[in-house]
Amino acid sequence: MVWGTFNREPFIDPKFEDSLHNVIVAKAKKLGAFVYAVGGVEDHVHLVASVPPAIALSAFIGQVKGNSSHFVNHALSISYKFAWQDEYGIVSFGGKQLDMVVKYVKSQREHHQKRTIIPFLESVSSENIHPRG
Repeated sequence: MVWGTFNREPFIDPKFEDSLHNVIVAKAKKLGAFVYAVGGVEDHVHLVASVPPAIALSAFIGQVKGNSSHFVNHALSISYKFAWQDEYGIVSFGGKQLDMVVKYVKSQREHHQKRTIIPFLESVSSENIHPRG
């Protein structure tokens, strides 16, 4: 799964990036997901997880995004309103690709700096961007 910050603004400060990722992982696990990896850069986040079939992916992502933006806006001292864009991308893959996807997500900063991104793993719709949660 991948989703971006509102208007793809560089809202994710490296100073709190690890805390944000920890909040994302904690919420995902609370919802019953098995989390393999989380990563990202200043304007987006990737989450590699197995989500239980009892929860719709849209509900899962909505709750994870809402909880994480609430954390940034209420638990951290930042000078701006943090928000995610509505859109998100989901890529389904098999067990054979899991190691590759996990390594890719854990190495986001490096991939973006070296411009070695994998486009289908970065895909998020950019139409009708509005803040949510």
